[in-house]
Amino acid sequence: MLDITLNTWQILIIKILVILTVVPVGAIVGGYAEHKVMAHLQHRLGPMYPGGFHGWATTVADGIKFLFKEDIIPAAADKKVFSLAPAAIMVPIIMIYLVIPIDAALVVEDLDVGIFYLLAVSSLSTIGILMAGWSSANKYALIGALRSAAQLIAYELPIVLSAAAVAMLAGTLSLNGIVEAQRFPFALWPPGLGLALFLVFVTGAVAEMTRIPFDMPVAESEIITGPFTEYTGMRYIFSHLFAEMGHLVAFGGIATTLFLGGYRPVIPWEPLELIPGFVWFAVKTMFMIFLFLWIRPTFPRVREDQLQKFAWKFLIPLSLVLILATGAWVLYV
Repeated sequence: MLDITLNTWQILIIKILVILTVVPVGAIVGGYAEHKVMAHLQHRLGPMYPGGFHGWATTVADGIKFLFKEDIIPAAADKKVFSLAPAAIMVPIIMIYLVIPIDAALVVEDLDVGIFYLLAVSSLSTIGILMAGWSSANKYALIGALRSAAQLIAYELPIVLSAAAVAMLAGTLSLNGIVEAQRFPFALWPPGLGLALFLVFVTGAVAEMTRIPFDMPVAESEIITGPFTEYTGMRYIFSHLFAEMGHLVAFGGIATTLFLGGYRPVIPWEPLELIPGFVWFAVKTMFMIFLFLWIRPTFPRVREDQLQKFAWKFLIPLSLVLILATGAWVLYV
């Protein structure tokens, strides 16, 4: 029998290659799911024939179409910054996946400060969006980039505070430790406080992903596609479509880890314990993705001033109250 022993670096390289495969595949599946979920929620079929089953090959065909489109860089653009922006957007999204525990032992790197790392890298894509908007020499692109930066400042704080409250309840910054500390059936403990933290996190996540009703940075009816207006072909795929779907799957996994028990069963029943942890993680993540997808065709887009007022006058004060309540719970209960 062949005995294969891998050293630490080889194992790390394999894990990174798996992540580099999972991210684009997850983005493609997420794009297909978005089209079909929206179609059914709006009582229409959408593409049904390409590939056979529910038109599954439509998304693949769209990807091939973008692959053969001409790569155009505007004459007035800053060519180096314009070319680097898609990478600056995608790399932080890939880095998010490195610390999300799919199972107790299925994680690229189990950091002791995993949640701190997660919150730090999850917002770095905005730098790439600013690069794309500024370097395009297009007023719509610049407006979209500035909106994206303003939106990040407003909605990153509720995400950080809700995640910090979860870390306080768990007593650890390790994502594996947070999953193991959660109570059945979910981490919504104490019940009312946990649910409020979950709703705050989901609202902030939708805003950070710039999805409806918080998609002002890429509002098609106002500024075309915002920072990505001048991008074509594969640059557009990586800077906008892959980035959006990659964020969608990543935040689904983060919400599952922090609030839905991660890879643990929903109830402490012995037969459910036999199901592998990664299966539970996948099911819960798909539920969160469906929740994010359901929001898009359900709510209308808000105005930019309404978006900022909602964050600064309601969501951030609510987050501060919740983290104070969490501190009181941890200290006195």
